[in-house]
Amino acid sequence: MRKILFIYFLYIPLLVINAQTQKMFSEEYEELDDPALTDQAVWNKQTDGLHFAWGTTDMRYAKKDVPVRIEKSGTMKLSGWKGEKLNAQFVMWSKEKQDNITFVMSDLEGKKGTVIPARCISAGFVRYVMTDELNKDGKGGCGHRPDRTLFDSLLVADAIDVATRFDLKEQNTCPVWVTVKVPQEVIAGLYKGAIEILRNGKKAGMLSLQVNVVDRTLPKPSDWKFYLDLWQNPYAVSRYYRTGEWTKEHFDAMRPFMQTLADAGQKVITATIMHRAWGGQTYDEFRSMVTWIKRYDGTWEFKYDVFDAWVEFMMSLGIDKHINCYSMIPWSMEFRYFDQKTDKMQVLKTKPGEKEYDEVWMAMLTSFSKHLREKGWFEKTCIAMDERPLDTMKKVMALIRKADKDFKISFAGVYHAEIEPEIFNYCIAPDQLFPWERIEKRNAEGKVTTYYTCCTEPKPNTFTFSAPAEATWIGFYAARLHMDGYLRWAYNSWVEQPLQDSRFRTWAAGDTYLVYPGCRSSIRFERLIEGIQQCEKIFILKEEYKKAGKVQAIRKLDKQLEMFDIEQLKQGASPEEMIEKMKKTLNR
Repeated sequence: MRKILFIYFLYIPLLVINAQTQKMFSEEYEELDDPALTDQAVWNKQTDGLHFAWGTTDMRYAKKDVPVRIEKSGTMKLSGWKGEKLNAQFVMWSKEKQDNITFVMSDLEGKKGTVIPARCISAGFVRYVMTDELNKDGKGGCGHRPDRTLFDSLLVADAIDVATRFDLKEQNTCPVWVTVKVPQEVIAGLYKGAIEILRNGKKAGMLSLQVNVVDRTLPKPSDWKFYLDLWQNPYAVSRYYRTGEWTKEHFDAMRPFMQTLADAGQKVITATIMHRAWGGQTYDEFRSMVTWIKRYDGTWEFKYDVFDAWVEFMMSLGIDKHINCYSMIPWSMEFRYFDQKTDKMQVLKTKPGEKEYDEVWMAMLTSFSKHLREKGWFEKTCIAMDERPLDTMKKVMALIRKADKDFKISFAGVYHAEIEPEIFNYCIAPDQLFPWERIEKRNAEGKVTTYYTCCTEPKPNTFTFSAPAEATWIGFYAARLHMDGYLRWAYNSWVEQPLQDSRFRTWAAGDTYLVYPGCRSSIRFERLIEGIQQCEKIFILKEEYKKAGKVQAIRKLDKQLEMFDIEQLKQGASPEEMIEKMKKTLNR
């Protein structure tokens, strides 16, 4: 077995360690140069000293511009449910260099001595990353991009830093992302406090913060009904942090990222049961968590050491609803295994319907079923495929049923009425129509129905240049479609230098990841969670109305959700206005 594992790990790419790479792993790092020009005349009109004001979470403030869309009153007013995470953003700017900027949070005080403790409030400096744009036709972001000069490149505010201090350069702007985690046990009412801004330890000013807590409670993320499925890439973490694969150091490095994902309500563990399920499309390719062995006598053996370790690790963090195993239908239709006869790794090229394919997958599925049942994971596990043709799906599904008729199947792609009843977890693209009556029937049967976005959709999306509100809009759209939730193919499939440059050789910038190394969140990820929370509120209200027989209240909610129309969004409708209208309804 040691020999087999040794050969398996030969496929780990070697990382060239240089001074730049070493710097990328430290807490402090340098952003790339901003190609934007500085408007000297505007900066000359600014008075001396450090300026700051509340802004809006709907804007990515440009690094070299004096900020617009700022709140001059000095007070930010937020409203939300107990248990909700609320977002705000303020902006700092100066025409001179300002060193050692830090913050102090006060408690938010309510009436009769009630408080939202300062520990529930955080502020992170928003950092700038290089991005590009949609394809020139504006209809999406798919396709190879070998020549970056063909696309506009600019720095955009996105990563939320973990650093506790910041040096602001001259004629620069720095946004600051503020998060308030409203305790579930707090008493409803108005809470007031402030954020004190310090420069070199001395008070530079203060911004007031008010939170109106509505007398309703959002459950803990682990109890949310919203079905979040963001695919994880453990191989990106091992490459970036140079830990080796599946070592203690690797799991330690992954823990904060996957805990952050669990805290967002993630329901699914992404597992790969064969090599390069998606043809090595990411910078760090996905390898098999199952070791495939062809014995001397031609029979098959499968080892699950890595798979077990990964699943147990993720479950320990609270991500334990389902395990989606990819993929019986990889993009290249090649299956890598260790051959005892030749003492080498070999590749089997075959496809569904062929004798060799059926034989090897019958052996694998039979073994896998037995192993999953022994571990107590069978009911949680789905054999998962994505964006595969109907005839191929039919062949594979028949083989799965032959191996074990009780296997659950997950599919993301085009809606096919013929196979829909057999799919436990069905995820469609937003341009597909999933009949509402089928969704209702699936809900009654305990099945999962979601939608996804990828590089195809110009809007809504989570590219690093996408409007921040689009990420929140995604949650409302799930509610409008009567869906259980949302899937996106890449939580942390980092590019080569993700902290500095979100562009990739394929697809629009930011398509491959939502969080940054150093367990840095992003504007996109925080706004996505915001949308998930709003959808969860809708689920809760509808359930209450249903139990109380308030049919008109349900119809009223559904009527309001009709404004979340994807075609209108593509044609320029404001996601910010839609969201603001709906949030006011949910917080009343």
